[in-house]
Amino acid sequence: MRIAHVITRMILGGAQENTLYNCEDLQRFYGDNVLLITGPSLGPEGSLLERAQASGVPVRIIGSLRRSIHPWRDWRSYRELHEVLQEFRPEVVHTHSAKGGILGRAAAFRLQVPAIIHTVHGAPFHPYQSPLSAFAFRACERWAASRCDAYISVADAMTDLMVAAQVAPREKFTTIYSGMEVEPFLQAHEQRARVRRELGYADDHIVIGKIARLFHLKGHEYVIQAAAEVVRQNPRVRFLFVGDGILADELRQQIAAAGLDAHFHFTGLVPPEQIPPLIAAMDVLVHTSLREGLARTLPQALISAKPVISYDIDGAREVVLPGVTGYLLPPQEVAGLAQAIVELAADAGLRERLGSEGRRRCADIFRHQHMTAEIRRLYVRVLAGELSNVEL
Repeated sequence: MRIAHVITRMILGGAQENTLYNCEDLQRFYGDNVLLITGPSLGPEGSLLERAQASGVPVRIIGSLRRSIHPWRDWRSYRELHEVLQEFRPEVVHTHSAKGGILGRAAAFRLQVPAIIHTVHGAPFHPYQSPLSAFAFRACERWAASRCDAYISVADAMTDLMVAAQVAPREKFTTIYSGMEVEPFLQAHEQRARVRRELGYADDHIVIGKIARLFHLKGHEYVIQAAAEVVRQNPRVRFLFVGDGILADELRQQIAAAGLDAHFHFTGLVPPEQIPPLIAAMDVLVHTSLREGLARTLPQALISAKPVISYDIDGAREVVLPGVTGYLLPPQEVAGLAQAIVELAADAGLRERLGSEGRRRCADIFRHQHMTAEIRRLYVRVLAGELSNVEL
C-alpha cells in the first residue's frame, strides 16, 4: 500500500511514538510505501524526527503546520498538504492530532483518497476549555468526520466521548491500543540498582515517579500538594519527575516553598530509550493528568510490574483496575492521592501483587506489532468497502 501519515508535530510524546512505530512496522513487516508528513518539532518537548529519518521512514516537513490556530498559516499548511498528497498519491491517509487531523482529512477528501482514517489519541475538546473553544472544536470535528471513513480510538473512552459529542456514530470507531516496544520494560528490572544509584536513592527509599511534560493539565501540582502529607507519614518517600516543559521553574518554586527540595528529583527531557530504566528505578507510578486518551506511561509501568495510581480520566480505567493493578481516583483529588501513595509505600507485598497482575494483563496487547497488524487490517477493510462512510 501507499500510506501517508499526517501529524502536527513529532515531539517526544505518546501519539508521536505510536505513529512512528506504525510507520516503521508498515515498511518493515508489510513492505508498504509510507510517507510521514508533519510540522516542525518546536519547543522544549524534544523531537522524534531524527529517529524517523534514521529508521528509514520518509519524512516531509511542512513549516507552516503548527499546533496553534493561525488562519493564514493554516491555509498555507492545507495547500502544501494537498500538494504533497497529490504528488505521493496514497491509497490511505491516516491522520493524527487536532490540526493535522482536520487539515489532513480535508486535503485527502478533496483528492478522493480511497481510505481516510483518523486516530483519536485524545479529544481536542475537554471540560477545561472555554465553552466557546469547546464548541468550535466539536464543530470542526463533526465537519472533519464527514471526510473520514473510519476512526481509531486509543481507548474505548475516546469512542464514548466522541459519540456523546455527536462527532460520528459508534459504527465508525475501532479501539486499537497504542503500541510500544514491550521487551525493554519486561527486562528493565535488571537496571534498577544502577539507575537508583545514579539518581542518588538509597535502598530504603520508596520512589514515586511521574512521566509527563511539565505542562498545563498534566497535574504535577497535585503530586506536590500530596507530597507534604506523604513525607510527614513516611520520610523515606522520594518523588521523581521525568520530562521537561514550560512549567519547570514554576514547579520547582512550588516544591521549594513547601520545603520538599530534598524529596524531589527532576530528570529533564530524556529520550524514549531511557524510560524503561527510569521506571525500573521507581516503586510506584502516579498519573495525575486531567486529560489524555490513554497515557502510555500507564501500560509501560504495568508491563514493568509497577503498580499505578491514576486519576480516573479518559482511558485510564481500562488498565488501572482498583485493587487489581492500582488505584483510581477522582480528578484533582489530593487527599486520596496522598493516602494511596502512603499505603503503597508501606506495603511492598501489595506493590508486588498489583504490579505483577498489571504485567500479566498488559504485556501482549500493547506490543507495537499487534497495534500495526490491527491498524493495517482496518485499512484493508476500508479499501475493500467493508466499512461504509456512515453519517449521523
